[in-house]
Amino acid sequence: MGLGTTPAVNLWRQIMAADLSFFQSETAQNLRAEGREKGRSEGRQEGRQEGREEGRVAGRAEDILLLLRNRGIQVSEDERACILSCGDLEVLGAWFTRAITAASAAELFVDAEGEPES
Repeated sequence: MGLGTTPAVNLWRQIMAADLSFFQSETAQNLRAEGREKGRSEGRQEGRQEGREEGRVAGRAEDILLLLRNRGIQVSEDERACILSCGDLEVLGAWFTRAITAASAAELFVDAEGEPES
């Protein structure tokens, strides 16, 4: 503003309008790199945890089917699909416990009071 109406005003405006976004200090580059690495590390850790959980779920479902097969209990395609599609380890654990003594695969899906589980 102190330049008034001199030709320097236009030069000053051009200088101030220059795009300097391409310039990054070494500190900014280091911080950005650290942030990216931290994000990748956290993502890998979360992915491993999710993979382990999915593996436990799939393994438990397969254990139920193996137990029923070894006990000579027939499992329909619908029952098989229900067991394999369940993603809750707690529910699968309950079904596994019931599979030990169940007389049919349908008994897995019935709670202690004889009501179908939702």
